Amino acid sequence: MFSSDQVKSMARKLRAALAAENTDISHATALELIAKSLGFSDWNTATATLSVTAPKEIEFTGCSPILRIFDEAKAREFYCGFLGFEVAFEHRHTADLPLYMAVEREGLQLHLSEHHGDASPGSNAFIPTTNLLALQRELSDKNYVFNRPKLEKLPWGLQMQVHDPFGNRLRFCEQGS
Repeated sequence: MFSSDQVKSMARKLRAALAAENTDISHATALELIAKSLGFSDWNTATATLSVTAPKEIEFTGCSPILRIFDEAKAREFYCGFLGFEVAFEHRHTADLPLYMAVEREGLQLHLSEHHGDASPGSNAFIPTTNLLALQRELSDKNYVFNRPKLEKLPWGLQMQVHDPFGNRLRFCEQGS
């Protein structure tokens, strides 16, 4: 079960994602939508049921690797065009400063940064994946000039590695396959 703090965080994230798509909603509306998506009739019913504090157990709820990029157009072509991700958010302090952007697809979010200290080029991201064969077929069918990923059977599972234009490697792996 989620805590009310976690649900409020979900509502903030929903508002941010919608704002990135030029749709503004109030925080109250976001809370109502999240409450309904969790099976409650409304936010008031949810708050009566949800715990006030976060769980006592440590819980990691996800990880978003930060990958260094140097060219916004190439990053969009590769991550959105080739890999099929969608932009979750974009941020620049001013128009002439580096881009920090998140892309997401099927529950995976990657952060892409032009900022010097955020990440090193040549990083690896290990991405547990289901139905890797379908992803490999999808990418192969695009006939992308710069990347034709192949499947590789390894002791830990079936793996497909792709290289972005900035030297980063994404290792998609269907473990146990």
